[in-house]
Amino acid sequence: MSTSSRYPIPTDRFRCEIEVERSRFVTTVLPVISPDEAQKFIAAIKAEFPDANHNCWAYLVGSPGSTDQVGMSDDGEPHGAAGKPMLTVLQYSGLGDTVVVVPRYFGGIKLGKGGMVKAYTAAVKTALDQLPRSERVDWVRLQAMIDYTLVTLFARRVAAFELEILDTDYGQRVSHEIRLPREREEAFRGMFDDLTAGQGGLISLD
Repeated sequence: MSTSSRYPIPTDRFRCEIEVERSRFVTTVLPVISPDEAQKFIAAIKAEFPDANHNCWAYLVGSPGSTDQVGMSDDGEPHGAAGKPMLTVLQYSGLGDTVVVVPRYFGGIKLGKGGMVKAYTAAVKTALDQLPRSERVDWVRLQAMIDYTLVTLFARRVAAFELEILDTDYGQRVSHEIRLPREREEAFRGMFDDLTAGQGGLISLD
């Protein structure tokens, strides 16, 4: 996970197609959380389009614009004509944790290297401009134990922390399994200590 705790990602798998000089470019995009996951998806698309002339790809794992976990391939197209422009589009898209694969079916008209750069750029831009986006959030899970007398006050205070209660157990004390964005954990812990006068229990579950 990137040091940025939240950023835009594709909501789900997304596909679209464009045609350039009778060549078909079928673009598929997926959110991923690791290079291994990206490679598995690339292999799956190659298996889905075994008759394509080329299956070019690029991925970026991490926050938008990052360069530490990236990959690309021209898959037989002229060097620099596909993978690099695809990765460039990804790096300037505002998206993180994204892989894109573009099978190409040659239409009989040669595009030249410059034409291919434009075509692969357009194929990825068209997909990224249309795909639904959501947000990658770095969640932290905690177990919060409080006295029954504090249940109502706890419920009022947690709204400011984007906190979700995943499960609750009612024993000698109330035990909530919760999750919240990691960027809010420190402030939440401060609030919790203040609320319980240091008598509550807070355990990390990650």
